[in-house]
Amino acid sequence: MPVKKRNYDVADAIHSAAIHLLRRLRRVDEETGLSPPKLSALSVLVFGGPRTMGQLAAAEQVRPATMTRVVQDLLQNGLVTRERAEEDARVVVLKATPKGATLLKKGRSRRVELLAEWMDQLAPQEVATLRDAARIIADLLNSANS
Repeated sequence: MPVKKRNYDVADAIHSAAIHLLRRLRRVDEETGLSPPKLSALSVLVFGGPRTMGQLAAAEQVRPATMTRVVQDLLQNGLVTRERAEEDARVVVLKATPKGATLLKKGRSRRVELLAEWMDQLAPQEVATLRDAARIIADLLNSANS
């Protein structure tokens, strides 16, 4: 059992709420027809830019062989392409296609819409509190990455 540290309870509550929130919102992702691992890999390419297979596997914390299977399906569905790197033609990079970017952005929009609908039930002060919390968490993540 971990030693209780300052802010542990708050960190635990945020962690649990974030996991449950994303699981509930992910239900609308079924409309895309893609599995969560495929959507996640596509997200890295859409929002993070082109990557090699190894870089994508590292970003997704999976083995390259696992990522190869995921990418193969994305390629077959026209959601990503393989291209030679401009700086080194020996290197192959994966890029999201416009079709892949559109699919992912529509899915994100559906998740955000659903969350906004849930938030419509809150009092204005509660929404303001969530806005502040989102900014604080983003700032915390930015400072942790520095």
